[in-house]
Amino acid sequence: MRKASWFNLVSVALGLAFLYLPIVILVIYSFNASRLVGIWGGWSARWYGELLNDQDMLDSARISLGIGALSASAATVLGTLGAVALVRGGGFRGRVLFSGLIYAPLVMPEVIIGLSLLLLFVALDVDRGFWTITFAHTTLTMCFVTVIVQARLLGFDTSLEEAAMDLGCPPLKTFLSVTLPLIAPAIASGWMLAFTLSLDDLVIASFTTGPGATTLPIRIYSEVRLGVKPEMNAVCSIMIGVVGIAVLAASLLAKFNIASGTPARPR
Repeated sequence: MRKASWFNLVSVALGLAFLYLPIVILVIYSFNASRLVGIWGGWSARWYGELLNDQDMLDSARISLGIGALSASAATVLGTLGAVALVRGGGFRGRVLFSGLIYAPLVMPEVIIGLSLLLLFVALDVDRGFWTITFAHTTLTMCFVTVIVQARLLGFDTSLEEAAMDLGCPPLKTFLSVTLPLIAPAIASGWMLAFTLSLDDLVIASFTTGPGATTLPIRIYSEVRLGVKPEMNAVCSIMIGVVGIAVLAASLLAKFNIASGTPARPR
């Protein structure tokens, strides 16, 4: 095995530090006892307690989680159906237009998407709020789900479906009983990516939001212009912890499946 050079090791270390050092600093300063974010005043968990009394921040987090869950679920269903249509639909009429409409959000700037949706809602005289943001995030994230599920379907062993139908299983039941469980890891990955993108979005949400529908990124952005509050470090640290626990649980589950002899990605 070729030994890694010092240049490669230093490059990797600098890259990891650039990515994760700001996150580590944010988590450390969430336990800062001082109200001044840039001045260390000792260790304290007081700001996590203060966060529980910050009703505006908690409401924004609840709205973001609700929008993320709903938009990710809708995007997963529509994206999976779109992937099935592209892979199994053959050369149907309008395929190029259909695929272009699905993949357009991948390359289109978010400012254009947000402004287009804003003009649509204004033209339809729709009150902007929770559901308009959910619709906008579904439009944004559906293409990512389609890409992930389509990649799994392209490598799918269709002989399993053929065997099921040869034994008398109808096409719909074959899809639900054979195809869907085998592509479930890709569907779950698409849902998680859609949920993460929804939580992270600021640009599109700022165009499509309305009274009573302030998401967490909008809340943090509006308050950070007046100064960073210690509660922001606390809420961000909690979200980092939740994501870290989810990733660790997924890794342990995959390791358990491999150890038990059940492949994580059936072929």
